[in-house]
Order: sequence, then C-alpha cells, then structure tokens
Amino acid sequence: MASADALKDKIKVVMFDQYGTVVDMQKGLVAIATPFLEKKGWTGNPNSFVTWWRRTHFENSMIDALLHREHTSYREIGQRAVAYTMDRAGIRYTKEEVQYLVGCIEKLECFPDVPEALARLQTRYKIVVLSNGDPDMLEAAKAWHRIPFDKVISVAEANSFKPHVATYTRAAEIMGVRMDEVLFVANHAFDCLGSKAAGMHSAFIDRRRRPFGETPHQPDLWVDDMKSLADLMV
Repeated sequence: MASADALKDKIKVVMFDQYGTVVDMQKGLVAIATPFLEKKGWTGNPNSFVTWWRRTHFENSMIDALLHREHTSYREIGQRAVAYTMDRAGIRYTKEEVQYLVGCIEKLECFPDVPEALARLQTRYKIVVLSNGDPDMLEAAKAWHRIPFDKVISVAEANSFKPHVATYTRAAEIMGVRMDEVLFVANHAFDCLGSKAAGMHSAFIDRRRRPFGETPHQPDLWVDDMKSLADLMV
C-alpha cells in the first residue's frame, strides 16, 4: 500500500465509480421507489426493496461478465433485476413501469460532499468516471450530478462489467496513463479490489462503516468521505 504523500507524486488520474460513490444510489432510489410502491399497495420496506434490486442487479452483472459472451447493457440487466425483485415481492407491474424505475438511475444526485471535493481534486489531477452504466445513461446523468469530469467512460468500451480486469485496463488506455498512475475511488470493496488487482492504486470511501474484508488487494487509502480524500490528496 502507498501513502497519500507517495501517491501525490505519481497519480495523474483520479478515477471514480459513479453509482454509489459519486451519486447516492440507495437514498435516491428509495425516494423514487417509495411512492411507486405505495401506489402499488405494497406494505414492505422500500429500503429493503431497493437493496434487493441492487443486489440482484450486481449478481446478474457478475454472471454476465463471467459468461464472457456478448456484453449485456446495464439497462437490460437493471430491468431484469427490477422485474425479478417485483416478482419476489408479489407486485404486479408492466414493462413500462420497469423501464421507468431503471430510467430513474440517470437522475440520481451527488452525495453532499462530492462537488466541492472533486473540484479540489481537479485542481491537481484529471478526474474521470469509470462506470458499469451504459454510455447514454452516463451522458444523461451529467445534467443531474453536474460534475464536470474530464472524461466519463462506460465499461461498454471493454465489453464487460467491473471488476473484470479489462475494464480498468481499457480505461487507463483511454486516458493514456500507466495503471499505477491511476487512483481508483469507490464506496464499495469490489471496485477497490478489482482496480488494485489490475494494477491501479485504490481509495475506499467508507461511508457505511463496514469492514473491507480479507484480501491481498487492500486499498491504499481508507477514508470516511470524499472530503477526507481531497484533504489527503490535494
């Protein structure tokens, strides 16, 4: 693991996961799902519904990557996950309703500390997104998160979902930097682990106060929030 001082001397690009790291996915989707589920007469916990949805989406995207066939779009994986979750919850739905819920991912807003922290980081480094989202979804999201990233990269460029090594390698190639000149930032372990195993440095944003787990690919930096990362790296 490298210290923040050592990283300052070598990092050229700070690369971010978008869903759950830059934008508050859980809170945003719960706010959207709550009135939808109330209208459906479902009396369960909307937070649990969103957690089921996100876990199912993650599981299906990992299966898609491991099958190593033609890449399935994030939107399609998301629609499958929402449909499965509503089937599990016993909620009747239409195809249009599934499309609506997945489309709302494009409208998620940043965590409160993100805009200022990223503006500070951008004074020293290029700031870039590498997301599992589809290119058109990421383009639409710009109007909502309003962060002027130097580049927004979809894993569609690598034909696989993160944490496949090809996604991180392709992103570094696009930015024209070595793998070890990138600091990858994520609010979850799998992206930190994947980027570190691929040869990047990583920073774990531990907003949820959870253990990282036993792995040889530990993050270089472990911080409470994005402001703390900017304090260390600028």
